[in-house]
Amino acid sequence: MSARTSTSGPALLARLERLPVSRPHFRLMFMGGLGIAFDGMDGSLVSYLLPAVTPLWGLASWQTGLLGSALLIGIMIGALSAGLAGDALGRRRIMMYALVVYCVATIVAAFAPNWLFFFGARLIAGIGVGAEAAIIPAFMSEFVPGRARGLFVGSIAGFFSLGYIAAALLGSLFVPAFPDGWRVAQLVTAAPLLMLLWWRRALPESPRWLIEQGRLDDAETVVAQMESRVERATGRPLPPVSAPPAPEVAKAPEPTGVARRIAGLWRGGMAGRTAVLWLLWISLTFAFYGFFTWIPSLLVQQGMTMSKSFGYSLLITTAQVPGYYSAAYLSERLDRKRTIAGYLIGGAVAAFLLSQGGGDSQVLIFGALLSFFMNGTYAALYAYSPEVYPTSVRATGTGAASAFGRIGGIAAPIIIGALYASIGFGGVFAMVTGALVAGALAVLVFGVSTSGRTLEELTGTAAAPRGAQQKEMQE
Repeated sequence: MSARTSTSGPALLARLERLPVSRPHFRLMFMGGLGIAFDGMDGSLVSYLLPAVTPLWGLASWQTGLLGSALLIGIMIGALSAGLAGDALGRRRIMMYALVVYCVATIVAAFAPNWLFFFGARLIAGIGVGAEAAIIPAFMSEFVPGRARGLFVGSIAGFFSLGYIAAALLGSLFVPAFPDGWRVAQLVTAAPLLMLLWWRRALPESPRWLIEQGRLDDAETVVAQMESRVERATGRPLPPVSAPPAPEVAKAPEPTGVARRIAGLWRGGMAGRTAVLWLLWISLTFAFYGFFTWIPSLLVQQGMTMSKSFGYSLLITTAQVPGYYSAAYLSERLDRKRTIAGYLIGGAVAAFLLSQGGGDSQVLIFGALLSFFMNGTYAALYAYSPEVYPTSVRATGTGAASAFGRIGGIAAPIIIGALYASIGFGGVFAMVTGALVAGALAVLVFGVSTSGRTLEELTGTAAAPRGAQQKEMQE
Protein backbone atom coordinates (compact mmCIF):
# COMPACT_ATOMS: atom_id res chain seq x y z
CA MET A 1 0.00 0.00 0.00
CA SER A 2 1.44 3.40 -0.96
CA ALA A 3 1.84 6.29 1.43
CA ARG A 4 -0.78 8.30 -0.41
CA THR A 5 -3.48 5.64 -0.39
CA SER A 6 -3.05 4.25 3.13
CA THR A 7 -5.96 5.28 5.32
CA SER A 8 -5.18 3.56 8.62
CA GLY A 9 -4.90 5.97 11.54
CA PRO A 10 -1.23 5.34 12.42
CA ALA A 11 -0.22 5.37 8.73
CA LEU A 12 -1.93 8.72 8.15
CA LEU A 13 -0.20 10.26 11.14
CA ALA A 14 3.15 8.81 10.12
CA ARG A 15 2.68 10.63 6.80
CA LEU A 16 1.83 13.85 8.63
CA GLU A 17 4.75 13.60 11.07
CA ARG A 18 7.37 13.08 8.35
CA LEU A 19 6.44 16.25 6.41
CA PRO A 20 9.15 18.94 6.27
CA VAL A 21 8.09 22.08 8.09
CA SER A 22 7.30 24.55 5.33
CA ARG A 23 4.91 27.21 4.02
CA PRO A 24 1.63 25.26 4.64
CA HIS A 25 2.52 24.91 8.33
CA PHE A 26 3.37 28.60 8.56
CA ARG A 27 0.10 29.43 6.80
CA LEU A 28 -1.86 27.51 9.43
CA MET A 29 0.15 29.20 12.16
CA PHE A 30 -0.70 32.61 10.70
CA MET A 31 -4.42 31.77 10.43
CA GLY A 32 -4.62 30.60 14.02
CA GLY A 33 -2.28 33.33 15.20
CA LEU A 34 -4.51 36.09 13.86
CA GLY A 35 -7.38 34.72 15.92
CA ILE A 36 -5.13 34.69 18.98
CA ALA A 37 -3.88 38.24 18.26
CA PHE A 38 -7.36 39.74 18.10
CA ASP A 39 -8.36 37.82 21.22
CA GLY A 40 -5.35 39.25 23.01
CA MET A 41 -6.19 42.74 21.82
CA ASP A 42 -9.77 42.47 23.05
CA GLY A 43 -8.71 40.93 26.35
CA SER A 44 -5.99 43.48 27.06
CA LEU A 45 -8.03 46.51 26.12
CA VAL A 46 -10.02 46.40 29.35
CA SER A 47 -7.04 47.66 31.37
CA TYR A 48 -7.10 50.82 29.25
CA LEU A 49 -10.88 51.15 29.47
CA LEU A 50 -11.10 50.98 33.26
CA PRO A 51 -9.43 54.36 33.96
CA ALA A 52 -11.93 55.95 31.53
CA VAL A 53 -15.16 54.27 32.65
CA THR A 54 -14.45 54.43 36.40
CA PRO A 55 -14.93 58.22 36.68
CA LEU A 56 -17.55 58.20 33.91
CA TRP A 57 -19.91 56.01 35.96
CA GLY A 58 -18.54 56.95 39.40
CA LEU A 59 -17.45 53.41 40.20
CA ALA A 60 -16.11 52.19 43.52
CA SER A 61 -12.91 50.08 43.60
CA TRP A 62 -14.85 46.83 43.91
CA GLN A 63 -16.96 47.72 40.86
CA THR A 64 -13.85 48.51 38.82
CA GLY A 65 -12.33 45.21 39.95
CA LEU A 66 -15.49 43.36 38.94
CA LEU A 67 -15.36 44.93 35.47
CA GLY A 68 -11.74 43.82 35.24
CA SER A 69 -12.86 40.27 36.01
CA ALA A 70 -15.85 40.22 33.62
CA LEU A 71 -13.82 39.09 30.64
CA LEU A 72 -12.09 36.46 32.77
CA ILE A 73 -15.40 35.00 33.90
CA GLY A 74 -16.41 34.73 30.26
CA ILE A 75 -13.04 33.25 29.30
CA MET A 76 -13.49 30.55 31.93
CA ILE A 77 -16.90 29.63 30.52
CA GLY A 78 -15.67 29.83 26.92
CA ALA A 79 -12.51 27.78 27.46
CA LEU A 80 -14.36 24.95 29.16
CA SER A 81 -17.23 24.98 26.67
CA ALA A 82 -14.89 25.11 23.68
CA GLY A 83 -12.86 22.19 24.98
CA LEU A 84 -15.90 20.00 25.41
CA ALA A 85 -17.46 21.10 22.12
CA GLY A 86 -14.16 20.86 20.26
CA ASP A 87 -13.82 17.17 21.12
CA ALA A 88 -17.43 16.52 20.14
CA LEU A 89 -17.95 18.79 17.10
CA GLY A 90 -14.45 19.42 15.80
CA ARG A 91 -11.80 22.10 16.20
CA ARG A 92 -12.60 24.07 13.04
CA ARG A 93 -16.28 24.70 13.76
CA ILE A 94 -15.66 25.91 17.31
CA MET A 95 -12.91 28.29 16.17
CA MET A 96 -15.36 30.00 13.81
CA TYR A 97 -18.25 30.13 16.29
CA ALA A 98 -15.96 31.66 18.92
CA LEU A 99 -14.81 34.37 16.52
CA VAL A 100 -18.40 35.48 15.91
CA VAL A 101 -19.31 35.53 19.63
CA TYR A 102 -16.48 37.75 20.78
CA CYS A 103 -16.70 40.19 17.84
CA VAL A 104 -20.44 40.76 18.18
CA ALA A 105 -20.27 41.08 21.97
CA THR A 106 -17.43 43.60 21.71
CA ILE A 107 -19.51 45.74 19.35
CA VAL A 108 -22.38 45.64 21.85
CA ALA A 109 -20.04 46.60 24.72
CA ALA A 110 -18.97 49.70 22.80
CA PHE A 111 -22.52 51.07 23.20
CA ALA A 112 -22.91 50.24 26.91
CA PRO A 113 -25.03 52.87 28.71
CA ASN A 114 -23.97 51.84 32.22
CA TRP A 115 -21.49 49.63 34.03
CA LEU A 116 -23.82 46.63 34.48
CA PHE A 117 -24.57 46.49 30.76
CA PHE A 118 -20.84 46.84 30.07
CA PHE A 119 -20.13 44.01 32.51
CA GLY A 120 -22.57 41.67 30.75
CA ALA A 121 -21.28 42.44 27.25
CA ARG A 122 -17.66 42.01 28.32
CA LEU A 123 -18.50 38.69 29.94
CA ILE A 124 -20.04 37.40 26.70
CA ALA A 125 -17.05 38.67 24.71
CA GLY A 126 -14.89 36.69 27.13
CA ILE A 127 -16.71 33.49 26.18
CA GLY A 128 -15.51 33.94 22.61
CA VAL A 129 -11.99 34.92 23.68
CA GLY A 130 -11.69 31.90 25.98
CA ALA A 131 -12.97 29.54 23.33
CA GLU A 132 -10.44 30.74 20.75
CA ALA A 133 -7.54 30.66 23.21
CA ALA A 134 -8.35 27.09 24.24
CA ILE A 135 -9.09 25.52 20.86
CA ILE A 136 -6.45 27.10 18.59
CA PRO A 137 -3.36 25.64 20.36
CA ALA A 138 -4.97 22.17 20.41
CA PHE A 139 -5.81 22.54 16.72
CA MET A 140 -2.29 23.60 15.77
CA SER A 141 -0.58 20.92 17.87
CA GLU A 142 -2.38 18.25 15.82
CA PHE A 143 -0.88 19.42 12.51
CA VAL A 144 2.77 20.09 13.36
CA PRO A 145 5.42 17.32 13.56
CA GLY A 146 6.63 16.57 17.08
CA ARG A 147 10.11 17.89 16.30
CA ALA A 148 8.74 21.43 15.82
CA ARG A 149 5.50 21.42 17.83
CA GLY A 150 6.77 23.48 20.76
CA LEU A 151 8.19 26.18 18.51
CA PHE A 152 5.03 26.45 16.41
CA VAL A 153 2.43 26.39 19.19
CA GLY A 154 4.57 28.71 21.31
CA SER A 155 4.84 31.07 18.34
CA ILE A 156 1.06 31.05 17.94
CA ALA A 157 0.77 32.04 21.59
CA GLY A 158 3.20 34.84 20.75
CA PHE A 159 0.48 36.45 18.66
CA PHE A 160 -1.14 37.37 21.97
CA SER A 161 1.71 39.85 22.44
CA LEU A 162 0.89 41.50 19.11
CA GLY A 163 -2.71 41.84 20.29
CA TYR A 164 -1.58 43.32 23.59
CA ILE A 165 0.62 45.87 21.84
CA ALA A 166 -2.26 46.79 19.53
CA ALA A 167 -4.49 47.24 22.59
CA ALA A 168 -1.86 49.44 24.23
CA LEU A 169 -1.68 51.57 21.09
CA LEU A 170 -5.47 51.80 20.89
CA GLY A 171 -5.67 52.63 24.58
CA SER A 172 -2.97 55.28 24.33
CA LEU A 173 -4.28 56.88 21.13
CA PHE A 174 -8.06 56.71 21.46
CA VAL A 175 -9.08 56.43 25.12
CA PRO A 176 -7.52 59.68 26.44
CA ALA A 177 -8.11 61.58 23.18
CA PHE A 178 -11.84 62.26 23.48
CA PRO A 179 -14.78 61.33 25.77
CA ASP A 180 -16.01 58.38 23.71
CA GLY A 181 -12.56 57.10 22.82
CA TRP A 182 -13.13 53.99 24.92
CA ARG A 183 -16.12 53.13 22.72
CA VAL A 184 -14.21 53.63 19.45
CA ALA A 185 -11.34 51.47 20.66
CA GLN A 186 -13.73 48.55 21.21
CA LEU A 187 -15.24 48.90 17.76
CA VAL A 188 -11.78 48.54 16.25
CA THR A 189 -11.22 45.24 18.10
CA ALA A 190 -14.33 43.80 16.42
CA ALA A 191 -12.74 44.05 12.95
CA PRO A 192 -11.70 40.36 12.79
CA LEU A 193 -15.31 39.42 12.13
CA LEU A 194 -14.28 39.78 8.48
CA MET A 195 -11.66 37.07 9.00
CA LEU A 196 -14.47 34.52 9.19
CA LEU A 197 -14.82 34.66 5.39
CA TRP A 198 -11.24 33.45 4.99
CA TRP A 199 -11.48 30.79 7.69
CA ARG A 200 -14.65 29.27 6.20
CA ARG A 201 -12.91 28.75 2.86
CA ALA A 202 -9.37 27.81 3.88
CA LEU A 203 -9.32 26.32 7.39
CA PRO A 204 -9.03 22.50 7.42
CA GLU A 205 -10.25 20.20 10.16
CA SER A 206 -7.73 18.45 12.40
CA PRO A 207 -6.81 15.06 10.87
CA ARG A 208 -6.23 13.63 14.33
CA TRP A 209 -9.77 14.57 15.37
CA LEU A 210 -11.16 13.09 12.14
CA ILE A 211 -9.30 9.84 12.81
CA GLU A 212 -10.63 9.76 16.36
CA GLN A 213 -14.16 10.08 14.97
CA GLY A 214 -13.61 7.23 12.51
CA ARG A 215 -13.71 9.58 9.51
CA LEU A 216 -10.61 8.12 7.88
CA ASP A 217 -11.51 9.18 4.34
CA ASP A 218 -11.87 12.81 5.45
CA ALA A 219 -8.57 12.58 7.35
CA GLU A 220 -6.93 11.10 4.24
CA THR A 221 -8.14 14.10 2.23
CA VAL A 222 -6.68 16.60 4.71
CA VAL A 223 -3.34 14.76 4.93
CA ALA A 224 -3.11 14.40 1.13
CA GLN A 225 -3.76 18.13 0.73
CA MET A 226 -1.00 18.92 3.23
CA GLU A 227 1.38 16.58 1.41
CA SER A 228 0.62 18.20 -1.93
CA ARG A 229 1.07 21.72 -0.56
CA VAL A 230 4.32 20.86 1.21
CA GLU A 231 5.69 19.21 -1.95
CA ARG A 232 4.86 22.30 -4.01
CA ALA A 233 6.28 24.64 -1.36
CA THR A 234 9.58 22.80 -1.00
CA GLY A 235 9.98 21.84 -4.65
CA ARG A 236 11.34 18.45 -3.60
CA PRO A 237 9.91 14.94 -3.27
CA LEU A 238 8.56 14.14 0.18
CA PRO A 239 10.74 12.03 2.48
CA PRO A 240 9.80 8.37 2.89
CA VAL A 241 7.20 7.40 5.47
CA SER A 242 8.60 5.70 8.55
CA ALA A 243 6.83 2.73 10.05
CA PRO A 244 4.01 3.95 12.29
CA PRO A 245 5.00 3.81 15.97
CA ALA A 246 3.38 1.13 18.08
CA PRO A 247 3.18 2.37 21.66
CA GLU A 248 1.42 0.58 24.45
CA VAL A 249 -2.31 1.06 24.03
CA ALA A 250 -3.84 2.85 26.99
CA LYS A 251 -7.48 3.50 26.27
CA ALA A 252 -8.42 7.09 26.98
CA PRO A 253 -11.48 7.63 29.15
CA GLU A 254 -14.56 8.43 27.09
CA PRO A 255 -17.21 9.44 29.62
CA THR A 256 -20.37 11.17 28.49
CA GLY A 257 -21.78 14.36 30.00
CA VAL A 258 -19.87 17.48 31.02
CA ALA A 259 -19.22 16.51 34.65
CA ARG A 260 -18.11 13.00 33.72
CA ARG A 261 -15.77 14.21 31.01
CA ILE A 262 -14.12 16.64 33.41
CA ALA A 263 -13.94 13.95 36.09
CA GLY A 264 -12.31 11.65 33.51
CA LEU A 265 -9.32 14.00 33.44
CA TRP A 266 -8.68 13.06 37.06
CA ARG A 267 -8.63 9.30 36.59
CA GLY A 268 -5.71 6.97 36.03
CA GLY A 269 -2.42 8.35 34.76
CA MET A 270 -3.96 11.68 33.73
CA ALA A 271 -4.72 12.85 37.28
CA GLY A 272 -1.16 13.98 38.00
CA ARG A 273 -0.84 15.75 34.65
CA THR A 274 -4.16 17.51 35.18
CA ALA A 275 -3.17 18.65 38.68
CA VAL A 276 0.09 20.18 37.45
CA LEU A 277 -1.61 21.91 34.52
CA TRP A 278 -4.39 23.40 36.63
CA LEU A 279 -1.94 24.70 39.23
CA LEU A 280 0.25 26.20 36.52
CA TRP A 281 -2.70 27.92 34.85
CA ILE A 282 -4.13 29.24 38.13
CA SER A 283 -0.84 30.64 39.44
CA LEU A 284 0.28 32.18 36.14
CA THR A 285 -3.12 33.66 35.31
CA PHE A 286 -3.44 35.17 38.80
CA ALA A 287 -0.08 36.87 38.37
CA PHE A 288 -0.69 37.91 34.77
CA TYR A 289 -4.11 39.48 35.15
CA GLY A 290 -3.28 40.93 38.54
CA PHE A 291 -0.44 42.75 36.83
CA PHE A 292 -1.79 43.72 33.41
CA THR A 293 -5.36 44.57 34.43
CA TRP A 294 -4.27 46.95 37.18
CA ILE A 295 -0.92 48.34 36.05
CA PRO A 296 -2.30 51.50 34.33
CA SER A 297 -4.58 52.24 37.28
CA LEU A 298 -1.85 51.49 39.84
CA LEU A 299 0.53 53.85 38.06
CA VAL A 300 -2.12 56.58 38.10
CA GLN A 301 -2.59 56.00 41.83
CA GLN A 302 1.20 56.27 42.21
CA GLY A 303 0.90 59.84 40.92
CA MET A 304 1.38 59.51 37.16
CA THR A 305 -0.93 61.17 34.68
CA MET A 306 -3.19 58.85 32.67
CA SER A 307 -1.24 59.54 29.48
CA LYS A 308 2.12 58.79 31.15
CA SER A 309 0.79 55.62 32.76
CA PHE A 310 -0.49 54.43 29.38
CA GLY A 311 2.91 55.18 27.83
CA TYR A 312 4.68 53.14 30.51
CA SER A 313 2.13 50.35 30.07
CA LEU A 314 2.84 50.31 26.33
CA LEU A 315 6.59 49.93 26.92
CA ILE A 316 6.02 47.19 29.49
CA THR A 317 3.63 45.42 27.12
CA THR A 318 6.17 45.52 24.28
CA ALA A 319 8.45 43.28 26.35
CA GLN A 320 5.93 40.49 25.73
CA VAL A 321 7.17 39.99 22.17
CA PRO A 322 10.72 38.80 22.94
CA GLY A 323 9.32 36.93 25.94
CA TYR A 324 6.97 34.84 23.84
CA TYR A 325 9.33 34.08 21.00
CA SER A 326 12.42 33.40 23.10
CA ALA A 327 10.43 30.87 25.13
CA ALA A 328 8.97 29.32 21.97
CA TYR A 329 12.52 28.77 20.73
CA LEU A 330 13.88 27.49 24.04
CA SER A 331 10.95 25.16 24.70
CA GLU A 332 12.11 23.08 21.72
CA ARG A 333 15.74 23.15 22.88
CA LEU A 334 15.41 22.85 26.66
CA ASP A 335 12.04 21.06 26.88
CA ARG A 336 8.73 22.65 27.83
CA LYS A 337 9.00 21.67 31.50
CA ARG A 338 12.37 23.37 32.05
CA THR A 339 11.39 26.43 30.02
CA ILE A 340 8.18 26.93 32.02
CA ALA A 341 10.02 26.61 35.34
CA GLY A 342 12.86 28.91 34.27
CA TYR A 343 10.57 31.67 33.06
CA LEU A 344 8.35 31.43 36.15
CA ILE A 345 11.40 31.84 38.38
CA GLY A 346 12.57 34.80 36.29
CA GLY A 347 9.11 36.34 36.64
CA ALA A 348 9.12 35.80 40.41
CA VAL A 349 12.45 37.62 40.73
CA ALA A 350 11.16 40.51 38.59
CA ALA A 351 7.95 40.76 40.64
CA PHE A 352 9.92 40.80 43.90
CA LEU A 353 12.18 43.57 42.61
CA LEU A 354 9.11 45.49 41.47
CA SER A 355 7.61 45.17 44.95
CA GLN A 356 10.77 46.78 46.38
CA GLY A 357 11.25 49.46 43.70
CA GLY A 358 9.95 52.97 44.02
CA GLY A 359 11.15 55.17 41.17
CA ASP A 360 9.60 55.44 37.72
CA SER A 361 12.65 53.92 36.02
CA GLN A 362 12.57 50.90 38.35
CA VAL A 363 8.88 50.38 37.67
CA LEU A 364 9.56 50.45 33.95
CA ILE A 365 12.56 48.09 34.01
CA PHE A 366 11.21 45.52 36.46
CA GLY A 367 7.72 45.72 34.95
CA ALA A 368 9.16 44.98 31.50
CA LEU A 369 11.10 42.01 32.90
CA LEU A 370 7.97 40.67 34.57
CA SER A 371 6.07 41.05 31.29
CA PHE A 372 8.89 39.25 29.42
CA PHE A 373 8.98 36.26 31.75
CA MET A 374 5.24 35.82 32.31
CA ASN A 375 4.46 35.86 28.62
CA GLY A 376 7.36 33.56 27.87
CA THR A 377 5.80 31.14 30.33
CA TYR A 378 2.52 31.31 28.44
CA ALA A 379 4.26 30.45 25.16
CA ALA A 380 5.67 27.23 26.63
CA LEU A 381 2.46 26.46 28.56
CA TYR A 382 0.24 26.75 25.49
CA ALA A 383 2.50 24.22 23.76
CA TYR A 384 2.65 21.96 26.82
CA SER A 385 -1.07 21.81 27.66
CA PRO A 386 -2.39 19.91 24.58
CA GLU A 387 0.55 17.50 24.61
CA VAL A 388 -0.33 15.68 27.81
CA TYR A 389 -3.80 14.46 26.71
CA PRO A 390 -4.93 11.93 24.08
CA THR A 391 -6.89 13.15 21.04
CA SER A 392 -10.26 12.05 22.44
CA VAL A 393 -9.99 14.51 25.33
CA ARG A 394 -7.25 16.88 24.13
CA ALA A 395 -9.51 19.90 23.62
CA THR A 396 -11.45 19.12 26.81
CA GLY A 397 -8.26 18.81 28.85
CA THR A 398 -6.70 21.94 27.38
CA GLY A 399 -9.93 23.93 27.71
CA ALA A 400 -10.52 22.76 31.29
CA ALA A 401 -6.99 23.72 32.36
CA SER A 402 -7.37 27.14 30.76
CA ALA A 403 -10.88 27.55 32.20
CA PHE A 404 -10.10 26.61 35.78
CA GLY A 405 -6.88 28.57 35.57
CA ARG A 406 -9.01 31.64 35.02
CA ILE A 407 -10.10 31.37 38.64
CA GLY A 408 -6.77 32.99 39.39
CA GLY A 409 -7.41 35.67 36.78
CA ILE A 410 -10.92 36.36 38.06
CA ALA A 411 -9.73 36.56 41.65
CA ALA A 412 -6.70 38.77 41.02
CA PRO A 413 -8.41 42.04 39.93
CA ILE A 414 -11.02 41.68 42.70
CA ILE A 415 -8.48 40.87 45.43
CA ILE A 416 -6.14 43.65 44.35
CA GLY A 417 -9.03 46.12 44.15
CA ALA A 418 -10.15 45.20 47.66
CA LEU A 419 -6.69 45.02 49.31
CA TYR A 420 -4.71 47.73 47.54
CA ALA A 421 -5.57 50.37 50.13
CA SER A 422 -4.08 48.23 52.90
CA ILE A 423 -1.19 46.40 51.18
CA GLY A 424 -0.08 49.06 48.70
CA PHE A 425 1.93 48.78 45.49
CA GLY A 426 4.60 46.56 47.06
CA GLY A 427 2.06 44.15 48.53
CA VAL A 428 0.42 43.61 45.15
CA PHE A 429 3.67 42.40 43.62
CA ALA A 430 4.60 40.33 46.65
CA MET A 431 1.41 38.33 45.93
CA VAL A 432 2.44 38.01 42.28
CA THR A 433 5.85 36.68 43.38
CA GLY A 434 4.26 33.97 45.53
CA ALA A 435 1.97 32.80 42.74
CA LEU A 436 4.84 32.44 40.26
CA VAL A 437 7.04 30.53 42.71
CA ALA A 438 4.21 28.06 43.40
CA GLY A 439 3.86 27.31 39.68
CA ALA A 440 7.61 26.83 39.20
CA LEU A 441 7.83 24.31 42.05
CA ALA A 442 4.85 22.34 40.74
CA VAL A 443 6.19 21.86 37.21
CA LEU A 444 9.77 21.13 38.35
CA VAL A 445 8.69 18.40 40.74
CA PHE A 446 5.70 16.86 38.96
CA GLY A 447 5.81 17.97 35.28
CA VAL A 448 6.57 15.63 32.38
CA SER A 449 9.05 16.15 29.53
CA THR A 450 7.42 16.40 26.10
CA SER A 451 9.87 17.77 23.52
CA GLY A 452 10.50 15.86 20.30
CA ARG A 453 7.88 13.16 20.89
CA THR A 454 4.69 12.55 18.92
CA LEU A 455 1.37 13.21 20.64
CA GLU A 456 0.62 9.48 20.55
CA GLU A 457 3.94 8.63 22.22
CA LEU A 458 3.26 11.13 24.99
CA THR A 459 -0.18 9.75 25.78
CA GLY A 460 0.45 6.06 25.07
CA THR A 461 -2.48 5.83 22.65
CA ALA A 462 -2.62 4.53 19.08
CA ALA A 463 -3.98 6.84 16.40
CA ALA A 464 -7.04 4.84 15.53
CA PRO A 465 -10.81 5.44 15.56
CA ARG A 466 -12.69 5.01 18.80
CA GLY A 467 -13.08 1.41 19.76
CA ALA A 468 -10.57 0.31 17.11
CA GLN A 469 -7.16 1.01 18.69
CA GLN A 470 -6.36 -2.61 19.46
CA LYS A 471 -7.42 -3.83 16.04
CA GLU A 472 -5.33 -1.13 14.37
CA MET A 473 -2.25 -2.06 16.35
CA GLN A 474 -2.63 -5.75 15.46
CA GLU A 475 -2.82 -4.91 11.79
